[in-house]
Amino acid sequence: MSNTTPVPSNPDPARMAPEAVIAQLRAIGSQIDDLAPLSKEQRKLLKKRLRRQPKTIVEASINVIGVLDNVSEAIGQPLDEVRQLQDDSLRWDAAVDEARAFLNGLEGANLIRRQRLGLIAMQAYTIGSQLAKDPARAVLVPHVEEVKRLKGAARRKKTTQAPPATPPPTHDTSTAPKA
Repeated sequence: MSNTTPVPSNPDPARMAPEAVIAQLRAIGSQIDDLAPLSKEQRKLLKKRLRRQPKTIVEASINVIGVLDNVSEAIGQPLDEVRQLQDDSLRWDAAVDEARAFLNGLEGANLIRRQRLGLIAMQAYTIGSQLAKDPARAVLVPHVEEVKRLKGAARRKKTTQAPPATPPPTHDTSTAPKA
């Protein structure tokens, strides 16, 4: 029995290995000019601002630029560049939707893999537990006991610190004058 870890092989060249997907995603990312990873706070702030600017109002406001050249000059943005930015935004929305659907598919496929792996592991433990009862297969005992120990540890709930109990405030209901 060898202790070497097998290198994952990809028997079907039409199928991509996870490492190839990562390389492709990085290559695609390097070809996109305006990638802007945002922090959670930045994303939240921008979404909040955008909620105050519905697309219909933005579109109608862009139309104002085309009415008079003075408006375009005042904001320093030619109408054709603004229209291009609007078109780019709509096209990238479609790309984001497609990427999100792709990510959901990746996550779903991996959840199914993990579920299958869990089922196989459970079967292996169950069969191993039965076989370990045979003295001729005692080599399984420490492995089965380790799984049993880990399962017990996983079942135990983590103890949470309860906040110290504070007595409820008391209200003085006496009619005696306070000193």
